[in-house]
Amino acid sequence: MNHIKFLTSTFLLFSFNFQLQAAAEYTPPNVVLIVVDDLGWADNGIKNGDVFNTPNIDRLAARSLSFSNAYAGAANCAPSRAVLMSGQYPPRHGIYTVSPSDRGHIKTRKLVPTKNTKVLKDEIMTMAEMFKANGYTTGHFGKWHLGEDPKTQGFDHNVGGGHNGHPKTYFSPYDLPSLSNGPKGEYLTNRLTTEVTSWITRVKDKPFFTYLPYYTVHTPIQAIKEVKQRYIGKKGIRNATHATYAAMVEIMDTNVGRIMQSLKDNGIYENTLVVFTSDNGGIRSISYQDPLRAGKGSYYEGGIRVPLLVSWPNKIKPSVSDEAVINLDFFPTFENIIKADKKSSLLDGIDLSAHLFNELPLPQRSLFWHFPVYLQAYDMKADQSRDPLFRTRPGSAMRKGKWKLHHYFEDNSYELYDLSNDLGEHVNFASAYPEVLQQMSAELNEWRKSVNAPIPQQLNSEYDLAVATKLLQRKIKKVKKR
Repeated sequence: MNHIKFLTSTFLLFSFNFQLQAAAEYTPPNVVLIVVDDLGWADNGIKNGDVFNTPNIDRLAARSLSFSNAYAGAANCAPSRAVLMSGQYPPRHGIYTVSPSDRGHIKTRKLVPTKNTKVLKDEIMTMAEMFKANGYTTGHFGKWHLGEDPKTQGFDHNVGGGHNGHPKTYFSPYDLPSLSNGPKGEYLTNRLTTEVTSWITRVKDKPFFTYLPYYTVHTPIQAIKEVKQRYIGKKGIRNATHATYAAMVEIMDTNVGRIMQSLKDNGIYENTLVVFTSDNGGIRSISYQDPLRAGKGSYYEGGIRVPLLVSWPNKIKPSVSDEAVINLDFFPTFENIIKADKKSSLLDGIDLSAHLFNELPLPQRSLFWHFPVYLQAYDMKADQSRDPLFRTRPGSAMRKGKWKLHHYFEDNSYELYDLSNDLGEHVNFASAYPEVLQQMSAELNEWRKSVNAPIPQQLNSEYDLAVATKLLQRKIKKVKKR
């Protein structure tokens, strides 16, 4: 008996010492987070090889855990980035759109929308501040869109980031904040990548967080002429704009390859976690997201479903995951992976580590979107929106398992879709499944209460049905003339 106690004690002591040693030897990874602007879920060579040439992203996908059900926290730029950087749903920080919130003709809006917040508040800890507080060097390269200077919100180094949502041009002179103009004709995506690789070489000797929110492939749609020429007349290319867009995607892909090669050249590839994603869906009038419905600005799948690749050699097994995740989840996941002592006090996402490293299923949960504002249509014919005059009118959406619910505030109407059979959200089952509708709408209401989500109720005194009808008829005539 004493012999067994001795062996047990010895084993426990050995195990404890091993855990201490493992903890002491743990080297937190470098983190490279690449967020492409307006890159659609279908805009890559894997899903749409007839149009897009993305060999570097394809190789990265082969070495990554690739998520087929990944979502942005919002359907357009600023709110999605606020969700990403704060780890909080939009009602927490009040950033719902790119200001103002009352977009579209005043006489076509039935409600007075919620006012929009433009800047992420200082009291909210950003992801960058979390990394910095835990000993990381932090660098920002590209589009910030959450304030005047990312260096006041957790970044040690900033290139090109300010409050602007897109460049005036992709060719130097750029006239962007914190970015000197290059030689005339220099291409912005190439330049940002050069800045990133130079910075990584300088800071590689200690843990770093690189946030690379490329301005591409946001408008203006501009590409290097020689690359664009390869797409003129190519199968699947609809017009010159589509050809230019495909060229922008290829140039971005080339630069992703440069980033990966830089990690290898600096001897840090094996201990660098790379995340590749987009801030929202693609603009459907430029690039169709079929089989997904709609695109940027819409809360149908085409507006919020995004590509997501997560790679860490020898740590994350390359595979494809069907788990539903959202960019809210990055913040708590990074906190755990780097073993952060200083953390955010409020995060709405979940830690994905057990799924990334051990392939364990994620806990059942619902995902939510809230958009109490208006966003006008891009192209009535192409948008595939619910309303020809708007990409989105005020409402909320949620996903729970295979079910997707939309709730619109102007008429208190619901749409319910079975994504397992109807990824394009064509058949509304709201009346066919009253039990599902009741359960989900009740959960959506509880969630809105829990985050103090505003629901606009004040009627717009300027609303005029006759004017709205005339504007719609005028748009229809324009579409018919094309």
